[in-house]
Amino acid sequence: MTPRSRSPRLRPLLLTTTLTLALALAATGCGTEPAPGSQTAADRSSSAGPAPGRAELEARASAAQLVAEHVWVTEAAGYALARQSVGVLGDDGFGSVYTEPDGGQIRLSVERLPHADADCTDGPASGSAQEPLVACERDGEQWYRATESGHAYAREQGGLVVTLSGTRQEVDRATLRAAALAAHRADDYELDQVLPPAGEGAGRQPVERGDLPPVGDGAPNNDVGTSG
Repeated sequence: MTPRSRSPRLRPLLLTTTLTLALALAATGCGTEPAPGSQTAADRSSSAGPAPGRAELEARASAAQLVAEHVWVTEAAGYALARQSVGVLGDDGFGSVYTEPDGGQIRLSVERLPHADADCTDGPASGSAQEPLVACERDGEQWYRATESGHAYAREQGGLVVTLSGTRQEVDRATLRAAALAAHRADDYELDQVLPPAGEGAGRQPVERGDLPPVGDGAPNNDVGTSG
């Protein structure tokens, strides 16, 4: 099939109120920790006790307005999860940001989206932006798409679209692909590392950033009102 040019779905993450802090800390490497998926089972057993019970994890997820089964993690060389970035996308999606010391960011999003939001060859997605694609291709079980400013890997999994995205200036394709291949649903140990501790998630509300553009590096657009 000849790829059809269309605008990508490099959607901004609608993160919690602490996202701004997470991005501010990214440049200095503060507020981050090793990616949960970077430890083997043997490492876990020797460095930490057993994961909390499932009931406790479900309660912590609910307090943070998250669905535990929608929490995914990944890993990429040099990148660590910014825990402040963990938050809700839409009604029951999940989003997080992985950062590296030089300021590079990989955004992970898990959402209920139409097929076209994963498959860039399947026609334009509703509400997509206008920046044209310069690449759109199948890569194994995933789709890779790129514009002049950004790129992403996406795949469909159990009714969800899992997307790893970043700017082309900050994250090269090989690194982004590795993160996309490593992405997986968090197990109980990883949930314990990602979810806010008991008592911290209560009352947290997702914030829809109306001043963020739908493509590019997510820099604020002062021409758009905060209501979008």
